Amino acid sequence: MTEQAELAFAKTFVNNLSSQPITYADSFQQPPERSLKKIPVLPVELPPLPERKVSQATPTGSLSITFKSIKPAKSYTLSVQPTDTVSGIKAQLASELGAPPSDAQRLLLKGKALADSKLLQEYSIKDGDTVTLMVKPGFDWDPSKMSTPAPVAAPAPQKAEGGSITLLPEQPSRTRGGHGRTPSIVLSPSPSISPSPGERLVDIPLVLDTTNIPEPSQSGAANTPYHTTISKPAFWEHLYAFLKSEFPNGSDAAQAWEDFFCASKGSLTVSEIAMIRDNVGVTGMAGS
Repeated sequence: MTEQAELAFAKTFVNNLSSQPITYADSFQQPPERSLKKIPVLPVELPPLPERKVSQATPTGSLSITFKSIKPAKSYTLSVQPTDTVSGIKAQLASELGAPPSDAQRLLLKGKALADSKLLQEYSIKDGDTVTLMVKPGFDWDPSKMSTPAPVAAPAPQKAEGGSITLLPEQPSRTRGGHGRTPSIVLSPSPSISPSPGERLVDIPLVLDTTNIPEPSQSGAANTPYHTTISKPAFWEHLYAFLKSEFPNGSDAAQAWEDFFCASKGSLTVSEIAMIRDNVGVTGMAGS
């Protein structure tokens, strides 16, 4: 009985101790044998760091480039900038005497065509290089015939028979519409009129001013019964419904409607075309 009582007391005493909180000192260190073992780390070779790319400086200064054509034999030497576009160089070349227009030129470097939108510095062109100049097929280039035309002398006034009216040469004028020149005449004194002593007869030039002449109105064609009918969206809706009843395939009906509509677009305005397409629901190429 005594041993059992002592054993019960020991168990109770241990349970009471285990229920008490444990406080460690600030300098407490766990014994090494109770520490977790470290996981071994295998050495892994790392790739070298990438080298920093040094940005290339934009070349400065003008370049002397020779543009040479083999057939016909012609060459031009221009001073260009590395930052110039190929289209700008073509325009500069077109201003030279006898050179082809820029839209007919083809520039090649070692057999490769230069793109108009790229800069000259994007190609491996150095100072003094030669670029091949060609023209597009179908363009007849003759440097001897493309020189700057000489100024044309104004024709002398022509006198009509009888000496009463002198016709002046055509004078360029800035007019509107179809007017290309300003009509002008010169009234000369009648040969039957004899001047008085000390009196001198002179010609009187008459010039008709056409700057204030209004242009012909186009509104008359828009008020015809034909235009009034085809400008209504309801007309085209009925036509589309009729074509769909005739064609079993919907795409064929839309194609037939488009053919009729394109044939009548010359009599319609832009707003009327847009209104008709919005109501019918048939959109043409590029939305037109």
